[in-house]
Amino acid sequence: MHGTDLLLLLVGSLAVATLARRLSWSAPLLLVAVGLAVSFIPGVPAFELDPDLILLLVLPPLLYSAALDSSYLNIKANLKPIGLLSVGLVLATMAVVGFVAHWLIPGLSLAAAFVLGAVVAPPDAVAAVSIGRRLGLPRRTMTILAGESLANDASALTAFRVAVAAATGTAAVSFGNSVVAFLVSALGGIVIGYVLGVVVHWVRMRIGDGVLESALGMLVPFGTYLLAESVHVSGVLAVVVAGLYLGHNSPRAGYATRLQETAVWRSADVLLESLVFALIGLQLPSVITSQITMHVGVTAAILLVVTIVIRFVWVFPATYLPRFLSKKVRAREPDPGWRGVVVVSWAGMRGVVSLAAAAAIPPSMPGRDMVLFCAFVITVGTLLLQGLTLPMLIKKLGVRGDEQQSDNLAEAQVQHRAAEVSVTRLDEAIAQQAAPEYIVDRLRNIAEMRGNAAWERLGRQETESPAAAHRRLRRVMLEAEREVFVAARDAREIDDEVLRRVLRELDLEEARLSRDE
Repeated sequence: MHGTDLLLLLVGSLAVATLARRLSWSAPLLLVAVGLAVSFIPGVPAFELDPDLILLLVLPPLLYSAALDSSYLNIKANLKPIGLLSVGLVLATMAVVGFVAHWLIPGLSLAAAFVLGAVVAPPDAVAAVSIGRRLGLPRRTMTILAGESLANDASALTAFRVAVAAATGTAAVSFGNSVVAFLVSALGGIVIGYVLGVVVHWVRMRIGDGVLESALGMLVPFGTYLLAESVHVSGVLAVVVAGLYLGHNSPRAGYATRLQETAVWRSADVLLESLVFALIGLQLPSVITSQITMHVGVTAAILLVVTIVIRFVWVFPATYLPRFLSKKVRAREPDPGWRGVVVVSWAGMRGVVSLAAAAAIPPSMPGRDMVLFCAFVITVGTLLLQGLTLPMLIKKLGVRGDEQQSDNLAEAQVQHRAAEVSVTRLDEAIAQQAAPEYIVDRLRNIAEMRGNAAWERLGRQETESPAAAHRRLRRVMLEAEREVFVAARDAREIDDEVLRRVLRELDLEEARLSRDE
């Protein structure tokens, strides 16, 4: 792939993602569909996945960004269902798909079939989470799906390496050795991720410069992944653990770091996700070879169905058996309801990790072309079939979270307490050093308004609340101030440096107003 082709791919991917957002469609699904359509156009260059590029430059930042935004406490509270999905279901999928593929495809060894099983075992929750967030899935469901996607890549890639070693005969593989290798890889990745998270947090707390802190944060996913992989442990788990630790401790960092990191990683997410989903669609020409017969195509379709069904077969018992067998589980965990379990079972779309792992299969492995083709069919099939129908399923079943009201109540209570404490601190500061009365009154009004705004969100009325009126009118004033300063810059009354400084102050205030809505 030439530099010009890559640039065109990036620009085209962002254009499709922009269209999807404007139309409120799922960007990953539209990107895959457009990529498939473009792959049929004569003269389109071959866009082949480079597994090293994906596993080093794409996967770590995406996982790290997702971990930063995840709740360590929620994941800890749901560790059992997340573990059953990210480890148990991955290994079960690998085994079932492997045995079925070995049975259906003549000449495909069991070891090579297990390679295929490991490749398609980890679902990618990017599309599912974006759909669930838009439709308001319950928080626990979102936590389980996101937590599964953070950890399942590690278990799948570890199993993939073991299966490839067995299929190519590069290492003696036994069940005991496989279990030991899996545990060492997982535990080693967790330890390295935690240690690096602690070290990076300690360093950042002492830098005192938001730009440098953000720059250091951008190095974390790549450095963590490379360090873990260099000692042959799970780089994926290391990145996830480091991201969870730093995200959990981000409130202790400076405001500038949080603002900058949020903007940087969200922009990176959009760019990388657009790129990888477009690449998935564009892979069609590269996976069709002379060995792909009608029989292999039918087999791939059957394996797609098996991959979808095994998730249902696993998720329902994994959800209800612990509740049936243990009173503690019933008392501790809320009943998810069968509708929620159906949604989790159907949210099993595969993604770029599956195709990157397939592309990383050594050319010397017998049956590589058939494994690649089947992995492509399963990945694209789940994305389009499940991804396109998941929103309809969620709406039809009426699965929706009810946390908003309780969140608003909790926020209002804490915001009221925070306002009281801030006013007390204000009085203490004034007692130590006097300040103009109008400044003090303005600060008291701000504290009162922030406290009232949280209560107003509990029962929005048809008439405009005082806080909403303040936000609307203040935005009008901010826009007027911007217009005056821009006009002054254009008339050369002020320098661009002055304009940028003032615009940052106005932008930060408007960002705060948007947050209070």
